[in-house]
Amino acid sequence: MKKSVVIPTLVLLVALAAFPLVAPLFGMEFYIGFVRRVLIMALAAASLNFILGFGGMVALGHAGFIGVGAYTVVAFADAGVMSAWVLWPMAALVAGLVAALIGTVALRTRGVYFIMTTLAFAQMLYFIAVSLRKYGGDDGYTLPARPELGRGIDLANESTFYWVVLVLVALALGWMHRATRSRFGHALMGIRDNETRMRALGYPVFRIQLVAFAIAGAVAGLAGALLAGGNGFISPGAMHWTQSATLVVMVVIGGLGRSWGGPVGAAVWLLLEEVLKQYSEYWHLPLGLLLIAVALWAPKGLAALSRRKKAVTA
Repeated sequence: MKKSVVIPTLVLLVALAAFPLVAPLFGMEFYIGFVRRVLIMALAAASLNFILGFGGMVALGHAGFIGVGAYTVVAFADAGVMSAWVLWPMAALVAGLVAALIGTVALRTRGVYFIMTTLAFAQMLYFIAVSLRKYGGDDGYTLPARPELGRGIDLANESTFYWVVLVLVALALGWMHRATRSRFGHALMGIRDNETRMRALGYPVFRIQLVAFAIAGAVAGLAGALLAGGNGFISPGAMHWTQSATLVVMVVIGGLGRSWGGPVGAAVWLLLEEVLKQYSEYWHLPLGLLLIAVALWAPKGLAALSRRKKAVTA
């Protein structure tokens, strides 16, 4: 990673780590939970960007994997298992396996058919969650307590849970960034740019796309587990197709195929949503205008603006 990227990243991490210590001084304890939610959604958006931006797979059912991860936590919690060492890896594993199964079918289609297939599977997952009466059905499920990490780490404490989420999100984002710079990542981008050429060169196109799809599903499942653990509640609404569409919009605003695209898009979207809701019930309108403005004047996303500015200055 270049020094020009490392230093701002470290500064951002230090600022985020210090936030729970500074927020109470200004009476902003509420925003510790809000920033934690932004971090989790940044992870979810980055996982979608992994296949959408770097792999060219326009999936419209990504929220389904968030729900699978969250409901895996619900199933274990309902059975009396509250260890985070079990809940979070299992959430990622189950979501990854479900993504692999869906990808096995969906990746045999292209274009609008791929979009519609992923949407159809996500809606199936949504209605499965609605039908799970044991876990609250349409009303959702309230977890009995937050997951337990042990070793003296109390996740019931808001600041402690925030720091654990920050570490997990930073590690996951760093790993995905390295993955996109690896041979696997370059092959994935090569398929995005010219699938026919990559196939002619002997690359296992379907296998590479399927692995990327499963990885993205697993990371989204981890995000769902963290979301359920933090809120102490999950409902089928979290995996509705509109949530998947919102994730797509976040990635487009942040920047398709850019490591910071998902996090930047999620942060901008959720911050504006939080602010605009305080002034108008029609808060969707300004956000829609933002999307149009990005499409017209920043088609590479907000994450690309700093690089564009440097290029203009040079």
